[in-house]
Amino acid sequence: MTPAKPHSVEAKFVADLKRVKKEIAAQAEHAAKAAAQQALDAKRVREHRSLFQAAVGSVKRLPEHGTASLKPAAPQPVPMQHLLDEAAALMESISDEVDVTTLLDTDEHLSFRRPGVGPDVAQKLRKGKWSIQRQIDLHGLRSDDAREALASFIRESHKQGIRCVRVVTGKGLGSPGKTPVLKDKVHRWLVQRSEVVAFVQAPPAQGGAGALLVLLQPLRIL
Repeated sequence: MTPAKPHSVEAKFVADLKRVKKEIAAQAEHAAKAAAQQALDAKRVREHRSLFQAAVGSVKRLPEHGTASLKPAAPQPVPMQHLLDEAAALMESISDEVDVTTLLDTDEHLSFRRPGVGPDVAQKLRKGKWSIQRQIDLHGLRSDDAREALASFIRESHKQGIRCVRVVTGKGLGSPGKTPVLKDKVHRWLVQRSEVVAFVQAPPAQGGAGALLVLLQPLRIL
């Protein structure tokens, strides 16, 4: 067998070396392309995420399903001072024993107006110059119930800026001796209320002797 010539071995070695170098170069190029593509993909993901966040805005994580919130709700504050004021107002001293004969005008209707209030106020009230904005019917109530209802009615009407109200007392025809017991007591109660400016007996069309028209103080706005 003829031995290979030295230059043939060298040529083969050089060819193999070139082939290996080409493969290494190809692998490096492929890796570089893959890295570049990966970087491009990552950039696109970041851009898409930024666009999504910009479109959605701030978000809040939803509570996990299947879990209960056991944190008790805070109790509502109790307006103690308001309750005390209301209780004090209901318990105001409005006596049945007040003598109103010196406070009522001595006309046939026994109207009332506070000191410093001109007689024209009662006259305008009797003539219907003031529009009735609210009324309460005390007819048939027991004395204590009527007193409490009237005090609450006058107080709440004044708080809401009401100026003119009608208080229905009845004519007392069903009372023993047919005397207007409740009507006389309502006179006493009204003159003790600071909210009351004046009151007169209602004209016939608005209840006559069985009702009173009451003018209240204007509401002071602080």
